[in-house]
Amino acid sequence: MDAMLKAAGTAGMVAEETLDPVDWADVQALSHRIVDDAVDYLRDIRERPVWQEMPAAVREFFAAPLPQSPQPLAEVYGEVARNVMAYPMGNIHPRFWSWYMGSSNFTGALGDFLAAVQGSNLGGGNHAAALMDSQVVDWCKQMMGFPQSASGTLVSGGSMANIIGLTVARNVKAGIDVREHGVAAIDKPLRFYGSDQLHSCHRKAMEALGLGNRALRRIPTDAGLRIDIDALRSAIADDRQAGFRPACVIGTAGTVNTGAIDDLQALAALAAQEDLWFHVDGCIGALIAIAPENSHRVAGIEQAHSIALDPHKWLHAPFEVGCVLIRDASAHRSTFAVTPEYLESTPRGLASGQWLHDFGLQTSRGFRALKVWMALKQHGIEKFGRLIDQNIAQGHYLSGLIEAEPTLELTAPTSINIVCFRYGGGGLTGERQKAFNTEIMLRLQEDGIAAVSDTTVHGQHCLRVAINNHRTRREDLDLLVRETVRLGQEVSRLGVALPSPLVGEGVAEGDG
Repeated sequence: MDAMLKAAGTAGMVAEETLDPVDWADVQALSHRIVDDAVDYLRDIRERPVWQEMPAAVREFFAAPLPQSPQPLAEVYGEVARNVMAYPMGNIHPRFWSWYMGSSNFTGALGDFLAAVQGSNLGGGNHAAALMDSQVVDWCKQMMGFPQSASGTLVSGGSMANIIGLTVARNVKAGIDVREHGVAAIDKPLRFYGSDQLHSCHRKAMEALGLGNRALRRIPTDAGLRIDIDALRSAIADDRQAGFRPACVIGTAGTVNTGAIDDLQALAALAAQEDLWFHVDGCIGALIAIAPENSHRVAGIEQAHSIALDPHKWLHAPFEVGCVLIRDASAHRSTFAVTPEYLESTPRGLASGQWLHDFGLQTSRGFRALKVWMALKQHGIEKFGRLIDQNIAQGHYLSGLIEAEPTLELTAPTSINIVCFRYGGGGLTGERQKAFNTEIMLRLQEDGIAAVSDTTVHGQHCLRVAINNHRTRREDLDLLVRETVRLGQEVSRLGVALPSPLVGEGVAEGDG
């Protein structure tokens, strides 16, 4: 009788499904193949173009409709290999210098894979991934010379790290409980200060914090493109006189345009004198603190109230991982902590660990720490410091090559590893010179030779080379100069569609 009831019950059950494979052996074999392909991909990276345009057929692939039925995993991987892996942004290539990005590393990629396999949510709790997350933050404190009592959190990148730090600064300096009453209740409008070379994320931060773009005063820079301390002091005095509340000075450890580093020691002293929060945007250069030959360049960073830095840049972690450090741990937590009834702590068990979401805006957080942790354990911090020194030396090597080439000219002083220059041949000025150099940049990219970007610094358009790549060699920089000169001559010989010269052009953009 029992057997009959059991059979009847089984017959009436709905089949339950899972995303796990039916045959783990097949998945294991394909996974080995994928890892082998990944090793080949990195080993042979110099043999491929830095970047290449996608054919129309590849672009059409990404317009396919939502899949409704299953497809064998091996076929899915084949589509990824053909249409995604073959057309990367290029930032892991040794001749990618367009924007300031890290170039990843294979150990970090393995860490990302293992983190995804484990699948932990880093909102907090009592588990190993959460402890590793806190450990990596502690290591970042040690790199920056911050006390163990300081706080910090891993985030998506530099923009979010800056927003977190500036949010704490706003709340500490507002003079009211901003979380309860909002920015409209602040009696005097807050003012934040940074150089005219600040990254655009700071404007976004001011807007997101409800203060508005005008709350951020851009202070002029000196000949080295560092913030002018006297002009900053005057601006603070003027704002106090006008009824504003100076709240925060943002020092930049490596500007995005040229890599200029503000005088952080002078800014720390001024911030202390004026009772301002001292925040350092170190997403480009904070990690110079671990570089034996160049650490003096960021002296004073350890005096900051908050620092934004990016392990996915000069620690070369795979995207994405940023970090913000806050000296006052209590101020950090009180800016973000919320304890809903479904996330109350318990004395034992899974909920007995620290809630990491109390230190930022995300409740759900990926396991970003493992890829950083594994690479640091494998290579040691001293090697990463030497690689930073290597990139800075390469930046100055490239500057020397440009100065020695008659048709090229530097357009800004090279501080660390960002080099700004232009092709100056042909007697072109203004918009015509900009178009000429832009054409050279595009041909370098389209030919797969190198990826450089362009920018405008104090009215001068230029090409920009950001050497933030552990794979770059000096021979790559030799090639860049040769090819830039060759393409400049080619563009000049063949002619390109340039803007018509303006009447009276001579002291145009790029010449004044």
